[in-house]
Amino acid sequence: MPRRHEYALLIALMVGTAALAAVVAFAGSLLFSGPPRVKTAAAPGPQGVARTPAAPAHSTGRWLATWAAAPVRGEIEPDQGTHPALRTIRNVVHTSIGGNGARITLSNLFGTHPLFIDRVTVNSVPVTFRSAPSVTVAVGGQIVSDPVVVPVAADTDLVVTLRTPTARGPVTVHPNSHQTSFTDDPQGTRRTTDWRYLTAVDVRGKSAAGTLVAFGDSLTAGSGSTTDANNRWPDVLADRLHGRYAVVNQGIAGNRILRNGTGPRALDRFERDVLSVTGAKTVVIALGINDIQAFPQETDPARITDALRALTQRAHTRGLRVIGTTLMPYEGYRNWTPAQNAVHARVNETIRAGGVFDQVLDFENAVRDPAQPDRLLPAYDSGDHVHLNDAGYQRLGSLADVAGLLRVQPPSGAL
Repeated sequence: MPRRHEYALLIALMVGTAALAAVVAFAGSLLFSGPPRVKTAAAPGPQGVARTPAAPAHSTGRWLATWAAAPVRGEIEPDQGTHPALRTIRNVVHTSIGGNGARITLSNLFGTHPLFIDRVTVNSVPVTFRSAPSVTVAVGGQIVSDPVVVPVAADTDLVVTLRTPTARGPVTVHPNSHQTSFTDDPQGTRRTTDWRYLTAVDVRGKSAAGTLVAFGDSLTAGSGSTTDANNRWPDVLADRLHGRYAVVNQGIAGNRILRNGTGPRALDRFERDVLSVTGAKTVVIALGINDIQAFPQETDPARITDALRALTQRAHTRGLRVIGTTLMPYEGYRNWTPAQNAVHARVNETIRAGGVFDQVLDFENAVRDPAQPDRLLPAYDSGDHVHLNDAGYQRLGSLADVAGLLRVQPPSGAL
């Protein structure tokens, strides 16, 4: 695996003087021409999906998403007053590609009050919104910052700091990130594995050809992997691409295709979390196992494969190539039954037969135990018989054809 930057290095990056920050901000206004891009979503519809999701400033030139996280829910936090120190959030995210400038997307999707943010920095460099240092994000909305001149390296940790002195109501979060971030209060610094308000980081550069979106559930989000090691399978794939193609992870643990549950169902969030990602050219869809094993359990495999096929058709209308995965074995998990295993097998048979995706990655065959094909290989099992350990995610991340991803190809056509 390539180097993994420690958080101490990030603190060093954040050291600088106010004068230097001002010079950098002024340089940003010279480098990036055109009006600032600021978008605000309409009020959210059912299950927290915006009726008119704000597009994250579609790529102009070489703008690509280097990182993203799907907003999952609103969390109620204790009322901590209005002192700025109580509302400082340092989101630590891991990049897939680098660039010479950045912009961020902030979301108040699950908020019930307007979100006022009076200061934002990326690695200590101030960020503005319509040239102002502060911004108010509407209830259910999101907003994209102005571009800022800041060097962003591939395969490194980036710190996006927000100060929200008057924040009220539910905090829009992506929980269980397997990455340590921080919040500050008068008692000191608290560690968290939630990303708060931040849903995307775009970079401007010349080396990457496009963005791949990994769209899935806990097995894409990295449940079972080591915190701060960045060993989720999309991270492993990004490492293999060496900054030549961006990879963003839109996995939500517990997510389903057909039913709402943990986050909105995949059919409803596909526009927001795939089609609106900056520079998206390829999507890897790894979904379906929660529809089979979680209650209420889906008993008709055709409903799952028809939904997967519908996602492929929607991606094709936007010119995206679609790679799908087979569902991984999970015998031994608490919800496994022979009847649901038969549904699982039928879904995989249909996927392997073709006609659902443009290309298939056979996740099941890669991690199953040859002696017990309905189970994970013990060397890849995190211990619960459904989620993988670091070695298992390394295996999944090694499956994609890197050379093929780097070749720009049109989709195979509507299915």
